[in-house]
Amino acid sequence: MYLRYYTTLLFIFLIGNSAWAQPSPALNAADIRLQMKKLDTFGSVLYIAAHPDDENTRLLGYLAKEKCYRTGYLSLTRGDGGQNLIGNEQSELLGLIRTQELLAARRIDGAEQFFTRAQDFGFSKNPAETFTIWNREKILGDVVYMIRKFQPDVIICRFPADSRAGHGHHTASAMLAEEAYAAAADPKRFPEQLKTLKPWQAKRLLWNTFNFGSTNTTSDDQFKIDVGTFNPLLGKGFGEIAAESRSQHKSQGFGVAASRGASQEYFLTIKGDTPKKSLMDGINTTWTRLEGGEAIGKMVDQALSAFQVDNPAASVPALLDIRKAIQALPEGYWKNQKLKETEQLIFACAGIWAEAYSNAPVVVPGTNMDASVQLINRGNVKASIKDVVLPGNTSLGAQQPLQDNKLVTLSRNLQVPAGTPFSQPYWLATDHPYGMYNTPDPAWIGYPENIPALQARIDLSIGGQDFTIYRPLQYKYTDPVKGEIYQPLIIAPPVVADIANQVYIFTDTKAQTVAVKLRAMADNVQGTVELKLPSSFTSSNNNQPFELAQKGDEMTLSFNLHPVKTVTTNKADTFTVVMHTQGKNYNQDMQQIRYDHIPLITLFPTAAARLVTVNLKHNGNKIGYIPGAGDMVAASLRQVGYEVTELGEKEIMNGDLSQYDAIITGVRLYNVNGRMKYWQPKLMDYVKNGGNLLVQYNVNGPLVINDLGPYPFSLSRDRVTDEKAKVTFTQPKNEVFHYPNEITDADFDGWVQERGLYFTTNVNSAYQKIFTMNDKNEPALDGSTLIAPYGKGNYVYTGLSFFRQLPAGVPGAYRIFVNLLSIKKR
Repeated sequence: MYLRYYTTLLFIFLIGNSAWAQPSPALNAADIRLQMKKLDTFGSVLYIAAHPDDENTRLLGYLAKEKCYRTGYLSLTRGDGGQNLIGNEQSELLGLIRTQELLAARRIDGAEQFFTRAQDFGFSKNPAETFTIWNREKILGDVVYMIRKFQPDVIICRFPADSRAGHGHHTASAMLAEEAYAAAADPKRFPEQLKTLKPWQAKRLLWNTFNFGSTNTTSDDQFKIDVGTFNPLLGKGFGEIAAESRSQHKSQGFGVAASRGASQEYFLTIKGDTPKKSLMDGINTTWTRLEGGEAIGKMVDQALSAFQVDNPAASVPALLDIRKAIQALPEGYWKNQKLKETEQLIFACAGIWAEAYSNAPVVVPGTNMDASVQLINRGNVKASIKDVVLPGNTSLGAQQPLQDNKLVTLSRNLQVPAGTPFSQPYWLATDHPYGMYNTPDPAWIGYPENIPALQARIDLSIGGQDFTIYRPLQYKYTDPVKGEIYQPLIIAPPVVADIANQVYIFTDTKAQTVAVKLRAMADNVQGTVELKLPSSFTSSNNNQPFELAQKGDEMTLSFNLHPVKTVTTNKADTFTVVMHTQGKNYNQDMQQIRYDHIPLITLFPTAAARLVTVNLKHNGNKIGYIPGAGDMVAASLRQVGYEVTELGEKEIMNGDLSQYDAIITGVRLYNVNGRMKYWQPKLMDYVKNGGNLLVQYNVNGPLVINDLGPYPFSLSRDRVTDEKAKVTFTQPKNEVFHYPNEITDADFDGWVQERGLYFTTNVNSAYQKIFTMNDKNEPALDGSTLIAPYGKGNYVYTGLSFFRQLPAGVPGAYRIFVNLLSIKKR
């Protein structure tokens, strides 16, 4: 049902960004004039790179809003493998945040946003490593698909196809772009795409060279463009627009200052001929590009000349004539694109505002909901409603004129279609292999987010011509502080389960209580709940009834779990929650990601948690934790029996730190917390007086202070990205490998994404280096972990990625981490 339902909706949308949780589009007079200039311009540019933030926002804004070309950014990944400066979301959840940050950026710079199915698996040192994890042929197929669908005249890479790109994903993006440039024009390549698309040959493929840090790939003999133009319609230059756009990448801490004045962008030709005067040399960017288009071009020119800033509605008759002329053209890419642009202009000039709402934030398939559609005609043009059709093909039969500035509200109680899919990002709807997402339908490739499952279709007549507007049903409410808020309508199962912890650590056969909180998404939900357990675990009360009378009601059930056998080995398994109700089984959790700069994100992953058996001992109890940029290490330590207290200004400056057996600093603390220059002396005194301090990784700049430890060392960009890389114990007799747990090579089994990052260098001889490790064909690195006695206590710095391993339930990572916390004091 999922595939059939969405396939029927695909015809509604041409490629492009859609801000589903935004108000009805409303353009001011300057925006309308800019869009009319765009209507008068042909030409398209596709920018290709690897990650959110790789794109050149200044160039994108200039191409989209100054030159008025159709401009798109194809990011191979959603940025899932990076770090998060605003919260503790990692992996797929971080990818959801960065997807929305990219869409927010595109709403500012005017470009469109697309993705392939490639998953960002973290830093990659070279493309050979990248293509051992990415399915090269499938990702190439995605790039080819987007080229054939977008039909760019010019393709631009952010990176070169060599080591100057600085990241294996970057290099791979350029390699794939060059290969796809030719493959997209070859009917023998990916012929299955040609059922709906045609081969496409771009005019040229360029590399947008750069000057970053110590790497300068620009030169005066390259083709260049001044993109520092000031646009009076926007009231800004493109350096200012670029700063606003790039500053949307808040999870990466990429807020930047605006630049003003002339600014050159440089280009080298990879394929095709080199431009001399314009990026579009040899490309027809006027209406004469289309057979029969010359006359339409003159009509558009006249409409543009006659446009009245204080009366946009006066342009509607001319735009209606233009629309009729475009409809008479032969079918083709530019006909469809210009028809869409013309219709958007007609709605804007006519002042047609339309929105659709639900009265509740959450609805369940098969249940009833109150839905409303509101319309207003604010341009005093002749317009009328022909019909309004709500989900489930519910026609309101609302034929009536749209009078000037008179709000029309149409409401109906309706049943949500039973087959409506839940609010799950389409690339996370099914399990996927490492490095590659799945799509429910090949036609979904490239889409930044789901097509709304519940929409209103509004049939209008404007100036005697028929139009159709689609509006997603949204939830709108008024916050007493923030004012009017729009958020996506959530389609949910009737009941969801939230497991108290994502990882349960068992060091013996003693039973642990697993709390499962059920929440009703509809009225009168009842049934039974059970845990699907691996064979190595059992529960004494596994099947329990539940009854929830009203939507929003909650109840918590407790299950007693324990291993079947005595814990002698380290092993990780998974259990899931299954809820039986209304003759169906449901296993969904409900997760929501809330940040002010992006829309509310809701997803329904499988309600599951890790069951980890680990032979683990620890000799301390009380831990102090100083949060950094966001991680889940503190919660993970509570799972193994530590009492963890979060430390802040009061506790550090005026509290008794000696009560803690160890203090841990969160990831990137010395990058993000300006108070560290004042807290550091207190922490050093804590160590000197007998405490153990463990500092987790920081990036090498900027740092709040340079001296992170009692003796000097520096941070490099060295890392080991192969999570299976061999680790050598350089001091096998060191107490850290034997107390309280006997550490072996097996403790590095099952690690995820990487071994570690931002290793130390220029290390003072007072530190002990206990590990060496390296990626394939690279020299051994000894800077991952440092230990130094200081006074009566011990200082530990580690670049090992415990912030990923502990939440993932990697048994050996717990054992190593506990040993680092447990070094005996003098």
